[in-house]
Amino acid sequence: MAEVIISPGVFQQETDQSFYTANPQVIGAAIVGPTVKGSPFVPTYVTSYNQFVTLYGDIFKSGSYYYEYFTSQAAKEYFANGGSTMLITKIISGSDGASTYASSSVIGRGPVASASLFSTANPTNGSIFSITGSSDGILSGSVLLTPQIATFAVTSSATLPSASWIRVPTGTTGLDNLNNLIAAINSRQATLGVRAELSGSSSPYGLYLTSIYPGIVGNQIYASGSALVGGATGSQTVVFEALAWGDLMNNTTSGSANEDGTGGLISGSKQNVRWEVPYTDPITGLFTVIVRRGSDNVQQKDVLETWTNLSLDPLLPNYVSRVIGDSKPVPDVVNGIVTFTGNFANKSQYIRVASVPGVIGDSLDNSGNFKTRTVSQYLPLERSSGSFGGGKAATNMSPLMNETIGIGTDTGSNIQGFSQADYVNGFNMLTDKDAFQFNVLLAPGVGLDASTAATKMINVVENRGDSIAIIDNGIYGTSVAQAVVNASNQQSSYAATYYPWVQLYSQGLGKSVWCPPSTVIGGVLAYNDTATAEWFAPAGLNRGGIPSVIKAERRVQQTDRDILYNGRVNPIATFPGVGVTVWGQKTLQKKPSALDRVNVRRLMISLKQFIGGVARTLVFEQNTTATRNRFVAQVNPYLSSVVQRQGLYAYKVVMDATNNTADVVDRNQLVGQIYIQPTKTAEFVILNFNILPTGATFPA
Repeated sequence: MAEVIISPGVFQQETDQSFYTANPQVIGAAIVGPTVKGSPFVPTYVTSYNQFVTLYGDIFKSGSYYYEYFTSQAAKEYFANGGSTMLITKIISGSDGASTYASSSVIGRGPVASASLFSTANPTNGSIFSITGSSDGILSGSVLLTPQIATFAVTSSATLPSASWIRVPTGTTGLDNLNNLIAAINSRQATLGVRAELSGSSSPYGLYLTSIYPGIVGNQIYASGSALVGGATGSQTVVFEALAWGDLMNNTTSGSANEDGTGGLISGSKQNVRWEVPYTDPITGLFTVIVRRGSDNVQQKDVLETWTNLSLDPLLPNYVSRVIGDSKPVPDVVNGIVTFTGNFANKSQYIRVASVPGVIGDSLDNSGNFKTRTVSQYLPLERSSGSFGGGKAATNMSPLMNETIGIGTDTGSNIQGFSQADYVNGFNMLTDKDAFQFNVLLAPGVGLDASTAATKMINVVENRGDSIAIIDNGIYGTSVAQAVVNASNQQSSYAATYYPWVQLYSQGLGKSVWCPPSTVIGGVLAYNDTATAEWFAPAGLNRGGIPSVIKAERRVQQTDRDILYNGRVNPIATFPGVGVTVWGQKTLQKKPSALDRVNVRRLMISLKQFIGGVARTLVFEQNTTATRNRFVAQVNPYLSSVVQRQGLYAYKVVMDATNNTADVVDRNQLVGQIYIQPTKTAEFVILNFNILPTGATFPA
């Protein structure tokens, strides 16, 4: 702040010249289409193809064959050519139900068995009491029950009938004898499998025996001929749900054994998972959960995640839902928003906690142990494991296919087995440009012959104004003439189309497959941006080559290329010794202007992205010269760099009193005007060869 100078002195002023021009944020492509797994209609960023496969899968089986959706092929091409981020939106059929995920219940240890003895009289001196343990060696927790027989004699006699008998000191009253008997039994509870306590508050007292093992094990313990009863299999304590949608996550076999002889799941695969509780502590209530790959077995466990020291108590920081997460997406495909149920963000990459029926509030005493003996019944059963089931089967997992050319012979009404409405639902999820950022929109298989889906795709990018749609022209086998007709049905500088289809090698399938051109164009754009910048033409020998393409569906000759380019269809040409190359960069705009070229449209997207970001920092700032100068000071250096990088010939930025007059300021508006002259590409190279007679002078 400037100081007022009135009398002599030292005056200090500061001028902030530290404003810097931020580099544009790296924004990648968005892709809409079917995948093998993953949450439907929940746009999700991935940063590598390996992450894509982990979340969305690659190949799937239908009938006797394996297939691969264009979605995964396009993601592979994009990342292989330098793409850094990709926004994936999985679609499903509208009738499939996006909220149905495979789930699995964790069973509790169960209530313990118990019995009440001597309920009508106190034991007197000379009483005999016997306990017989389990006779068949049942494993429960970490204790193997073996046949155990103990006979207690409440007597002061020095002689006992057998050395296996246990003397209980006698007291002066029956209550003394009972307490001594309780102490003697509890000193051997680990061996006998029971604990004893006093029952009743006045005479006649009782002896209450409880199994130390949860579940049905204690039902096989007998005391003086009376069986302990009440032990039962526990109910649900935790319900896990797979993060990935679909019946692919199911590995529970209904009506038959769920595991084979090695402990492997009969329907387990590398795509799904299973869970196990290897450890439970009945004293502190802590337990461990591990997530295993569905295709493993007991001898070779493939552990994906380990979650230790979990609790069923929601008041503790290690509450199972808080640690693993219980968030579940609920997509609204009509309004294009995703809401979430649950209270805790998902930290597991594979499962979420769907519910905790066995929740125990305020369960621990001051020593960190359970407050009551019966609460342990709610803990997960130790060494238990489980698989997942109930996931919704996608009705369109078996699209129209042709083994010769792969997926893709579908018409505009059947796109890889899905309808145009299914794709429209996916496009609806991308309308919020504040929530999801991308600069290229792909939907491999959606062609210009699918008018509803193609129109929606274009509307999304036009309304956003920050991306370009790459739309396929038609199905496999479309003629050159039909490709031009298809292109004539749309008009937009925010969209481009290419022809013909291309053949790629699928590593997952181990064979070559035919794919629509948008499958590879995302990779071409990614390479173009990495090697140069968005405003360079993604075409030609330097930046338009597609080395991953084995061959194009047809060799488009010069006459074909002339017809296609005149019809706003970008040819994919094949040149001997060079290979398959993108040989055009027109948008679908019909009116001739600078924006009828892909590189200019993408230049404008890049400029609006950066300058719009700078302008956003001015909202609610004072409409003063200082604020306007701050904007100009950040935008000018950036545009100057674009000139140096061959994106512009010239530019001018105006944000001053000339366009921010008093009436503009009074309307709470701040106006800026940016004038640019985009560079043009040399698409038509004309070389004139002039033959001169001997001795002629060459022109200057």
